[in-house]
Amino acid sequence: MVTDYIVVLVTTENRDLAEKISQTLLSEKLIACANIISPVFSCFLWQGKVKKAEECLVIMKTKRSLFGELSLCVKSMHSYEVPEIIALPIAEGSENYLSWMGTVVRQ
Repeated sequence: MVTDYIVVLVTTENRDLAEKISQTLLSEKLIACANIISPVFSCFLWQGKVKKAEECLVIMKTKRSLFGELSLCVKSMHSYEVPEIIALPIAEGSENYLSWMGTVVRQ
């Protein structure tokens, strides 16, 4: 069973930007929670070359219906030309936690 909730992953170039994006999304009630993991080591293909970078990973929890607005907000604040903004469904979760999420994000 898939819930109406998702986990959104966003990488940023530094912790300051990760915190700024997280705080904005929280204040706009687009996410219930954000976890910032720093540093993470990333390897990726960019413009035909293998690149490596230390980044921050922001793990956010929200409702699926808010992803579009969340994505636009992240893009408007992000320093990358093509920021990572991906969502994974939450298949199962603690009933109390999911209920709490539903009360703190926009309806």
